[in-house]
Amino acid sequence: MLVEIDETSTIPLYVQIASSIRRAIAEGRVEAGTRLPATRDLATELDVNVHTVQRAYGELREEGLLQLRQGRGAIVTAGEVQGRARLHDLASALLAEAREQGLSLNELRELMEGMS
Repeated sequence: MLVEIDETSTIPLYVQIASSIRRAIAEGRVEAGTRLPATRDLATELDVNVHTVQRAYGELREEGLLQLRQGRGAIVTAGEVQGRARLHDLASALLAEAREQGLSLNELRELMEGMS
């Protein structure tokens, strides 16, 4: 399955959906040019609101990982999508871990700058 969600998680569903797709791209399970399920189809499959899937797809479009075209659906873009997707996933995981440990974004930024 392309997308897996955990309804018991505190992470918003659209974030989980985007993260699952991002991970599939990063791992090479979904390649450039691949057409993703239509928002309605994926929403039905996951039993979520169609707007939740649209928001996830919109995030991925803003990151440059998807092209959204009326009537053609969501298509994984060509180029360096795997590296970008992996980097985004790693950064998201780092930010989540920092928040869990009580670090602010500024504290995390200072920590990162001290490493370079």
